[in-house]
Amino acid sequence: MPTMTKLMVSPHIHSGRSTAGIMRDVLIALLPATVAGVVLFGWQALLPIAVCVACCVGFEAIFNLIVKQEQTVGDLSAAVTGLLLALNLPANIPLWQCVIGSLFAIIIVKCLFGGIGSNLVNPAITARVFMLVAFNSMAVSAFPVDVTAGATPLAAEQMPDLLTLFLGRHGGSIGETCTAALLLGGIYLLARRVITWHIPVVFIGTVFAFSFCTTGFDALAALSLTMAGGVFIGAIFMATDYVTSPSTAWGKVIFGLGAGLLTCLIRYYGVYPEGVSFAILLMNILTPFINRWTRRKVFAAQGGKA
Repeated sequence: MPTMTKLMVSPHIHSGRSTAGIMRDVLIALLPATVAGVVLFGWQALLPIAVCVACCVGFEAIFNLIVKQEQTVGDLSAAVTGLLLALNLPANIPLWQCVIGSLFAIIIVKCLFGGIGSNLVNPAITARVFMLVAFNSMAVSAFPVDVTAGATPLAAEQMPDLLTLFLGRHGGSIGETCTAALLLGGIYLLARRVITWHIPVVFIGTVFAFSFCTTGFDALAALSLTMAGGVFIGAIFMATDYVTSPSTAWGKVIFGLGAGLLTCLIRYYGVYPEGVSFAILLMNILTPFINRWTRRKVFAAQGGKA
């Protein structure tokens, strides 16, 4: 009896990893930055974190109930969005603004575009940009260790020393200040093969190289500018989003390079001292074009078209 051949649509090889498993790894990787934020900013930092996570999960569940579609909160993507949004907010932000930001991230950016895998831009980044433009409180972040308030050291008259920047003992958003904690989370994601090195390394390297050239080739000053602000949390956790970043290796390199350059240009010539969120959002919009430019030619295809 002849062997029957089964024809199936690709992909034909599966890694065995689920969306929930990947998102669980991201949540684990964000734990060091979350703990560091609570230690540095005090217990008040737990309130925005709890509100953002609860609201993001709740809004997605309510949306699914209203449109009568299968519940998707079990894939943990809403929890990741909520935690990332919270870590990009000041510890003393009014909680009602956290609710508005979570609503914007989940309903406007994610659910109305078809849910996970269909959103054009990163929900947490887009919500942060929306809140930055809409609310003045985004520009103020009290820090218990230092009575000076400021959204980022980039807005201060004097840059903190490297050890202070590395340990996060300065003003800023809850999860962006402690470089050590963010690097620890990044190493975990790389070890688990959740992300690749391309975007984080090129993004961070571009910011350092640009800063090195604009500070008179001062390596220490360039390193300070790279560690200040949201470069590390943006490069490791937000620019690497599967849905809104390129799928090819060269595409990831182009994405990281573009995000790094835009970050520096906004920092030096824009009205905001920090440009990471705007840079990633702009590169998210360019991702479909980058994928098209860098995709491999399909075997036996004519004219470069599949």
